[in-house]
Amino acid sequence: MNKLFLTGNEAAVLGAIDAGAKIMFGYPITPATEILQGWISKAEKNETLRYLQTEDEIAAGFGVVGAVLAGTKSFTASAGPGHILLQDPLAMAENLRIPFVGIMMQRGGPSTGTVNFSQQEVNLAAFGGNGDGLRIVYSAGSVAEMYEFTVKAFDVAWKYRFPTILLGDGYLGKAAMTVELDKLLAPVSSYPILKELKESTNLRNCYSSEADLSEVLSKNIKDWQKVAPKIAETEKFRLSDANEVIFAHGLVASACKDAILALRKQGRKIGLLRAKTLNPLKGSDFRLALSSVKRAFVIESSLNQFSRIVKYETAGIKTPIFEISKPAEGFTSEEIVTKITEGVWTK
Repeated sequence: MNKLFLTGNEAAVLGAIDAGAKIMFGYPITPATEILQGWISKAEKNETLRYLQTEDEIAAGFGVVGAVLAGTKSFTASAGPGHILLQDPLAMAENLRIPFVGIMMQRGGPSTGTVNFSQQEVNLAAFGGNGDGLRIVYSAGSVAEMYEFTVKAFDVAWKYRFPTILLGDGYLGKAAMTVELDKLLAPVSSYPILKELKESTNLRNCYSSEADLSEVLSKNIKDWQKVAPKIAETEKFRLSDANEVIFAHGLVASACKDAILALRKQGRKIGLLRAKTLNPLKGSDFRLALSSVKRAFVIESSLNQFSRIVKYETAGIKTPIFEISKPAEGFTSEEIVTKITEGVWTK
């Protein structure tokens, strides 16, 4: 275990290296630029690492696709408008089952918006493009998790052959703290997907009939449903005796923990169920938590993007869910306490 003073963006770079990544394609964009800069700095000292600063995010995304097809672990990092431009290569990776890895440091929309913090890229990450959302999405809530989840992103992408996205944000990417990093996983091996030296490989990305495409998609969906329970993760905090629960993810969930401790001092039995993966969501944990309490709160820095996923997974359970949202703004623990103690649900 190594104790290091790192930002979240620096931790992501180390995670990519420890996961076995060999090349990064990227285009500078706040607040993810330091991931590209950090990777270039490492590559200039390590001849086994490569990089290419492309003309835009579309080129970066297809660069990742090309390198991965050749068997090289590759990735990109972006945010906001860049994440939007990456939807074309991501949709291709989803359909062709290419282990694409992207680290997206969310920023506020619309369009160029702001450059620091947001949770508004949940829909984009999980369901962007002209596909059906067969993408693995992690949401980091600490600098240490930027490392841990980057390693996991590469491993699950290559193990299950679905594109994988790690969501962070500007605050998390630029915050620096001392963290202990443990190499949690032995990296999953990569291999050439195009095997032209031994056999012809046909990766079909164009279909002349709906029936042909449906056959491929049906297989992909069945594979997704089979592996989803192995991927989905949650974190439970003060939940065992709770009669109220907060659902949250990412950095907002970290603020919720301090709020819960303060609310507990006031006598409220409240806990947190945090989604580590947003897609697939571990619906069984959310259904169990919701059926065991008198009310739930979804707290997020977007207009109910995460809440819609939760409500879909918990449909049919009568426990009321109250939505507390601040699009593109962060939450303090004190603010969360105030909103929960003074909301309409108290009347």
